[in-house]
Amino acid sequence: MRGGALPPALLCAALGFALAFAPRRMIAPCLTLMAAAALAASLTAVPTSWDDAIFFGCWLSVVAAASAVHLPGGVGRRLALGLSLNTGLWCGAVIALAGARRDLLVSLPLSLLCLPGHLLVARGRSMFLKVPASWLIAVALLAVSLQLAPTTPGYRPDHMD
Repeated sequence: MRGGALPPALLCAALGFALAFAPRRMIAPCLTLMAAAALAASLTAVPTSWDDAIFFGCWLSVVAAASAVHLPGGVGRRLALGLSLNTGLWCGAVIALAGARRDLLVSLPLSLLCLPGHLLVARGRSMFLKVPASWLIAVALLAVSLQLAPTTPGYRPDHMD
């Protein structure tokens, strides 16, 4: 789960689900903020010694963004902007560490899931977003728990590789 495009793609999908519950006028500013932050973060030099912390932060951000769909009042302006900035920074950091910048072209468009998602929420069919968001939470928690688990033989490369 440390590929270049997969963690940022899942994070952008989680943001798309969360923005479906935000006010419609916030979608364009949030997507712009997220894309700008991701591009800026992907251009920075990230030391490889930070890989555990960056992937940990990325997966926790997936949990935070996907959990926002379960808020009773929806996602407000400030939360939408905060989630967008957070998503952009972690996506850019992961891509700067473990991917190519072209992976931004793969992951960032998944945040556009907010457009059909907004229609589903408006029609009272938010369950179609809450189920995959819950799946994203489960996947991210599994990735975080594997990262926190003690290293066992076969999980990490050893001297024989």
